[in-house]
Amino acid sequence: MMSKQQLPPKYDHKSIEEDRYGFWLEGNYFEATGDKKKEPFSIVIPPPNVTGKLHLGHAWDTTMQDTISRMKRMQGYDVLWLPGMDHAGIATQAVVEAKLKEKGKSRYDLGREKFVETVWEWKEEYADFIREQWGKLGLGLDYTRERFTLDDGLSEAVQEVFIQLYEKGLIYRGEYIINWDPKTKTALSDIEVIHEEVAGKFYHMRYPIKDSEDTIEIATTRPETMLGDTAVAVHPKDERYKHLIGKKVILPIVGREIDIVADDYVDMEFGSGAVKITPAHDPNDFEIGNRHNLERVLVMNEDGTMNENAGKYKGMDRFECRKAIVKDLQEQGVLFEIEDHTHTVGHSERSGAVVEPYLSTQWFVHMQPLADAAVELQQGENKVNFVPNRFEGTYLHWMENIREWCISRQLWWGHRIPAWYHKETGEVYVGKEAPADIENWEQDKDVLDTWFSSALWPFSTMGWPNENSKDFKRYFPTDVLVTGYDIIFFWVARMIFQSLEFTDEKPFKDVLIHGLIRDAEGRKMSKSLGNGVDPMEVIDKYGADSLRYFLLTGSTPGQDLRFHWEKVEATWNFANKIWNASRFALMNMEDLAYEDIDLTDDLALPDKWILTRLNETIEHVTMNTNKYEFGEAGRYLYNFIWDDFCDWYIEMAKIPLYSEDEARKKTTRSVLAHVLDQTLRMLHPYMPFITEEIWQQLPHEGESITVATWPQVDEQYHDEKAAAQMNRIMAIIKAVRNIRAEVNTPMSREVSMFIKTKDSAIVEEFEQNRHYMERFCNTSELFIGESVVAPEQSMTAVITGAEIFLPLEGLIDFEKEIARLEKELEKWDKEVALVEKKLSNKGFVEKAPEKVVEAEKKKQIEYEEKRQMVQKRLEELRNNR
Repeated sequence: MMSKQQLPPKYDHKSIEEDRYGFWLEGNYFEATGDKKKEPFSIVIPPPNVTGKLHLGHAWDTTMQDTISRMKRMQGYDVLWLPGMDHAGIATQAVVEAKLKEKGKSRYDLGREKFVETVWEWKEEYADFIREQWGKLGLGLDYTRERFTLDDGLSEAVQEVFIQLYEKGLIYRGEYIINWDPKTKTALSDIEVIHEEVAGKFYHMRYPIKDSEDTIEIATTRPETMLGDTAVAVHPKDERYKHLIGKKVILPIVGREIDIVADDYVDMEFGSGAVKITPAHDPNDFEIGNRHNLERVLVMNEDGTMNENAGKYKGMDRFECRKAIVKDLQEQGVLFEIEDHTHTVGHSERSGAVVEPYLSTQWFVHMQPLADAAVELQQGENKVNFVPNRFEGTYLHWMENIREWCISRQLWWGHRIPAWYHKETGEVYVGKEAPADIENWEQDKDVLDTWFSSALWPFSTMGWPNENSKDFKRYFPTDVLVTGYDIIFFWVARMIFQSLEFTDEKPFKDVLIHGLIRDAEGRKMSKSLGNGVDPMEVIDKYGADSLRYFLLTGSTPGQDLRFHWEKVEATWNFANKIWNASRFALMNMEDLAYEDIDLTDDLALPDKWILTRLNETIEHVTMNTNKYEFGEAGRYLYNFIWDDFCDWYIEMAKIPLYSEDEARKKTTRSVLAHVLDQTLRMLHPYMPFITEEIWQQLPHEGESITVATWPQVDEQYHDEKAAAQMNRIMAIIKAVRNIRAEVNTPMSREVSMFIKTKDSAIVEEFEQNRHYMERFCNTSELFIGESVVAPEQSMTAVITGAEIFLPLEGLIDFEKEIARLEKELEKWDKEVALVEKKLSNKGFVEKAPEKVVEAEKKKQIEYEEKRQMVQKRLEELRNNR
């Protein structure tokens, strides 16, 4: 196929990105084929919540996945990148309830069934919105396999897992202290609680001992919970309190008698050494209460108000109660000191409310056996590979200190717990279907934690529990998971232990961990700070390609990324550079067809050099992208495109292209077409839109660059000798340009130029390529040789193997040139000293690889040669001034 039209004069990201995604979808290029001749490669998308817009973190995360999947597709894999969304129980229900509140309604007005219907309507609306955003980012997702955590197949998987864990005794129902969100009125798992340092108070009180004038001192940060105290605990070895163990104290205000108990948990060195025990409102007190068979007195309602056990404080908000009870305790002389105290307080990740440790009957997963299996996996060769590997330690630390997982949520939106209770006997029945005599049973009103279904995502989306599912058999386990370090505990850990339990396989081979996106000042993006950036706004202004390239190259794996508008603009400039270079190349293709591209004809030095550099770029980009080092791959590609291809090769290609030599023109066109084609293929996973647009205009085979073959190193076009020669030519041109800039001599002014070298082979090499130096140095005359006599007053430069002299009489400040050379000499003195120090180190010479040592010896010779040349020139100038 050959080019049929030319690129427009200006790069317009909006016009080239507008319809391209539709072209890809219509071509079915993103669909996994199941082709048995190809090796499968699969990724499941971390499902975004159906609560609104995607943010920059989503854009970053999915761009990495898209880059990986596009490259693997081009490398010949049968790629499945499976899309989907999460029902996000608490978050979605909160959003919909807020919308109802605006209309003066609540979920109770609608009833459970109608409310769930309303949330489904919300889901459909925002699912379309999310798909539209995926399209704008250019994500190569297989929509034929899109899943939702509440669809029928995944719901079946959730039920299966719940029932199996229940039958194994790993899911149980019990009364326990859980994290309670009084605002959303639901339980939270430990990792849904954000702990923040807050300024609070320590309230010191004296509880009177029964039948005594004595008191015992305790302290608390939550005096409102004292209404639920059922004991005071001391350490059994604390000599101060041994005589009190077994006696009773009178609980102030309430007047209830409570025991003084001995328990090893108490820290004798902290405070008074005596602590109040409130089993219904503190997890540690709960455990102590179990050991001593203490009563559990709950003093709060689910909404954070005080209940009937709070006596006269009933109905008050917990914090209002705190104020009132403090006042009453002070008046009674019980509270004798209030101390300022900074402490850590848990807040709900979703609502922001202060979390209340709360006695509640909930469903739990017994975690220890599941965690043990996950830890054991990491001790073998088949472990999950964390990238960067330091996050494996983070993961293992959590797994090795695991706590029970509270999985029930007091919501209506989510997977209903498949448990029924007999109305008369209280018997519990767990199963997929309701009991036959349903009129005698009542289903549990709660739903499961969102993460319970998300934990099954890698295999439930593939058709499990039907283990004969084609997708499950072919694409599971998946190859890589891309996610942020902030959900290693929430999601990554749970996927691993659930997958091991139910499939006997790890869910993915690699976990690529990235950081958070922060603003330019390093602050976390948030609504309160007003520093959030909408990725769609960035796309509108600079295009998806620019945003993607910035996100991919802006940090190293595992590190946070700072968002800078000017850096996105810089990537747009890069895209513009690619556009202009491609436009030049296409304008000079004439009627070149793909089958006419021929690299076997006599190649000029720049042709050999650019093909060698292309090989090196293919090697580096492939290696680094395979290692998820997108920043390194992107930088290497950037330098090749901007410096080597645009600034050097294209400029040199103009010489034959504008000449009358038809043979040279044909070869140059072929090299241009080939290098541009291969470069666009490498760049495609990073910047898919612009690369497809340009590639379609190039001579090419195939329908789309998305399914074009990934470039391979071609040894027949790897010429180290030619590359070294070209590097010397470029070094001369750069040196002359630097000299001109230093003395403010414009490139338009011709200059005489002398090149002196002791190497006859280099003389021959320079003579063969003198036309490049004449053209790009703009010389009036050029002298090359071993016996060249340099003019007395010259600007000079030293490159490896040669000296350059530019006689610039009248344009040079003699003293400045001496000062410049003195500075250069100082530089080479330092370089020589450094390399000599390294080579004099016996440890380095003996332990370093032979290649490394040889490279240092080569540097030593090269640096010494340059130093001597500078020294000699300095002496000449000083003697002749």
